[in-house]
Amino acid sequence: MTDTAVQPEVVRTAWAHARRAAEHCRVDIRVIGADAVAAAQAVVRDAWGPRQVPQQNLLRALSHAGNAVVAAVRGTRPVGVAFGFLGWAGGLHLHSHMTAVVRGEQSRGVGVALKSWQRALCLDNGVTEMRWTYDPLIARNAHFNLVKLGARVREFLPDFYGAMDDTVNTGDHSDRFEVSWELDSERVRAALERRGTGFTGIGEAVHIPEDFDALRRSDAAAGRAVRLAARARFTSLFADGLRPEWSGGGYVFVPAGSGAGRRDSTVGATHG
Repeated sequence: MTDTAVQPEVVRTAWAHARRAAEHCRVDIRVIGADAVAAAQAVVRDAWGPRQVPQQNLLRALSHAGNAVVAAVRGTRPVGVAFGFLGWAGGLHLHSHMTAVVRGEQSRGVGVALKSWQRALCLDNGVTEMRWTYDPLIARNAHFNLVKLGARVREFLPDFYGAMDDTVNTGDHSDRFEVSWELDSERVRAALERRGTGFTGIGEAVHIPEDFDALRRSDAAAGRAVRLAARARFTSLFADGLRPEWSGGGYVFVPAGSGAGRRDSTVGATHG
């Protein structure tokens, strides 16, 4: 989904929103150059642990090629970083591979600022879609991606990354939803302008634990049971041609352009 002639007003509006998002959380967003690679690595180390720190030469190469490697800086301290790379499977897009925000700064708008800056960079260069993956059992990320940003889930990817060794996901399966962020869509504009309130329709409801992170830390066996139950449910719903929206504390699966009758199911309700 690209348009090498994105309207200038669309680009101007995107940059204006990105600057407001940065001002809101009191950060400056900067494209990472060779002199800032170590600081970006430190942010990733704090958020994801030492085993997920990207190599210095990789970050330098991505930045040199213009792949939207950006940092959120407050004063002289980097508090967030995001980077991705161009892909063309199913249409040219930026795959935003990693976003990291240091502990103590999460849920304060830094992630929105980073994503908004990537969005403006993409539109300024004629790219009108971004994609990334997230763990569908992390409720706060579902709300962030589907409601605050207005992304849509396009695919369910069971155990997408295989075994992971970061400080968040170690010992768990890496099931992921892939989302598409259509950068100049009305859905995205409404979300970023806070005109969207989340999904209010009806469909197949799937409830997930309120805090799956806490569950899998405190009871690994219970976490695995919830993960596998969710995987089976998601696989079935996607096979039926349904896709999830986020409503309150859970997903509502609906076919495109349809309002199906609602039937609830719960994944791990006793734990959240």
